Amino acid sequence: GASHVTSSNNHHRNANKPHNRPTHHPKSNSISPNSIHSKRENKKKHKYGFQLKPFNPEHKPPGMKDLVYYEISPGFCEKNPKLGIQGTHGRQCNSSSMGVDGCDIMCCGRGYRTQEVVVVERCN
Repeated sequence: GASHVTSSNNHHRNANKPHNRPTHHPKSNSISPNSIHSKRENKKKHKYGFQLKPFNPEHKPPGMKDLVYYEISPGFCEKNPKLGIQGTHGRQCNSSSMGVDGCDIMCCGRGYRTQEVVVVERCN
């Protein structure tokens, strides 16, 4: 599944720091300023100026390959013309499917009517 996240930034910029770059503090074991890797390593850490944290603090932080979402998606069960959502009322579902076409998911817990249709085809 995906993780619900929130950002952890200060929501303000320091006027004396262009592009919100963190100040560089040289370390004894750091890469030399002339190294081709020095710029790339600084960008990785704060590429977008904020860090994603789990919405629920009991969950682990997302990794580099984890799928995350920042806002909860709108519900698709009920009709919402403003968002162009048709709703699922009256749609056909597959009672034997556990997927998104299955009645349990598509009918959103409202229940459903089953109808058996017998199809007779001519065979040669």
